[in-house]
Amino acid sequence: MNRLFIIGNGFDLAHGLPTSYNHFINDYWTLGIDGRKNDDLIQLDISGHIDTSGIESFKDLQILFANKRFFPNLRMKPDDLSYRYSDGSIALYFKNEFFRLIMQRQNIENWVDIENLYYTLLKEIAIKETRRRKYSKDIKTLNKEFDIVKDLLEKYLKEKVLDFYDFEGKESMYWSGFYNVMKPISIFNNEHSLFKEFNSTKDILDLEELLKIERSNGQPISTAYYLNFNYTPTTIKYLELIGEEDVTCNHIHGKVTDFEYPIVFGFGDEMDDDYKKTENIDDNEYLRNFKSFQYLQNSKYDELLSFINRNKYQIIIMGHSCGLSDRVLLNNLFEHENCKSIKIFYHQKGDVDNYTEIIQNISRHFNDKALMRKKIVNKTLCKPLPQTEIPKK
Repeated sequence: MNRLFIIGNGFDLAHGLPTSYNHFINDYWTLGIDGRKNDDLIQLDISGHIDTSGIESFKDLQILFANKRFFPNLRMKPDDLSYRYSDGSIALYFKNEFFRLIMQRQNIENWVDIENLYYTLLKEIAIKETRRRKYSKDIKTLNKEFDIVKDLLEKYLKEKVLDFYDFEGKESMYWSGFYNVMKPISIFNNEHSLFKEFNSTKDILDLEELLKIERSNGQPISTAYYLNFNYTPTTIKYLELIGEEDVTCNHIHGKVTDFEYPIVFGFGDEMDDDYKKTENIDDNEYLRNFKSFQYLQNSKYDELLSFINRNKYQIIIMGHSCGLSDRVLLNNLFEHENCKSIKIFYHQKGDVDNYTEIIQNISRHFNDKALMRKKIVNKTLCKPLPQTEIPKK
């Protein structure tokens, strides 16, 4: 019985890394003292009016614009979030429509929300296309604007995460909390509730036999597989600590600044009711950012299939929201006959946790709900995700 760790952004956040959507977007709007910005996303000019070093989010900027003492004649257009001075000159103008919609929508909180917004806009364009109107320019524009946001994300991760944090940190205290839970199934782990995490008598008997063989041989015989959806190298340290003979790491969504394995950012729900309509439009531009086609650019997806087809496995969820943007892949993993158990490490803050939210998201990837209830480990046997902080360089 092997273990498949599904690792998402919450895993990096639990290591103290600023990799959330809010970290990224607030960094973009942090202005410094200049008060100017002119790039592929926006044109902004409030220099000469006020010190902008306190601006650390788009909300901060909007509050500042609303202050009539500093901006008595500023006019806003609510439909496009633009601001102009009384003489018509620009205070803020969005060049990138996709980015503007991200900022305009109040429900954008996670990376999966960005991917979902992209797919929603793509479907709106596709509906117009099927009504025999010519909107090929619209889909090309959407994809171009989406790519600009993706490139900005990669730049942020390199400059503010990879270049800033010590992923080679030698001090064991930074890694011990996760080290103890990222190992293969083994008698040497002292997991007292292990058998309770499986419902099938046959699976329990198989586990007993595995542990019996380990006891006899004096060494582990199962493996762990880190399916890393992040673009960062956080999991590599555990590969080093636990041993490459027992652990494999698959950066299924690529890595920052890696030409061979570029980052995968897009949408992956081909089970959606509208996907077939989109696919039937004779324009490959509509399919450009679907993850299935990006997975085929290298061998990472094939390597994953080889692992899940080889032997029975238990899934461990660590920091992944299990949202619909990865639906096809997750459905394959969850409903596979070799998947025998799904255990969740949930995020807890005070008295509040997201265990229920995660299992609700997982349920959307199951066609067979009875099978889902059989596989998901109940909350009493699950634990909060450990918390640590990778040191800065």
